[in-house]
Amino acid sequence: MINYLVVFFISMVPLIELRGSMLYATGLGMPLIPSYITAIIGNMLPVPVIYLFARRVLIWGSDKPGIGKFFSFCLEKGNKAGVKLQSKAGRGLFIALMLFVGIPLPGTGAWTGTLAASLLDMDFKYSVAAVMCGVLIAGIIMSLAGMGLFGAIGTL
Repeated sequence: MINYLVVFFISMVPLIELRGSMLYATGLGMPLIPSYITAIIGNMLPVPVIYLFARRVLIWGSDKPGIGKFFSFCLEKGNKAGVKLQSKAGRGLFIALMLFVGIPLPGTGAWTGTLAASLLDMDFKYSVAAVMCGVLIAGIIMSLAGMGLFGAIGTL
């Protein structure tokens, strides 16, 4: 039971998110489906809060001493991701956001994708659905990676 709580909380941490929690779970040999579900719930729980409040908090704190540089960095990172996503996607913004969140690369994930969606003023339901689909994809990829599938393919 304690390992599921660890998976849940790891998946809520920015930058680590579901990617790290699935590697943790597979590394411990935990059952795949319950770990996957736990990680998805943990990764998606902050998404509505990020969408509704992150931009406001980052803008508020961007000129404050001590936290201003970090908040400005986060705003800039989210804005760059959003502009890049929108320029490449055009009308396929849902698919682009889903793939941005779903492909496990550094700096992508539910936190950054949701912040980018918020900064782009995307529809709330639309962006949460795209992020959810991306999280599901990332969970599958990381589960396969944690089980060694990609290493096994590389030896062929």
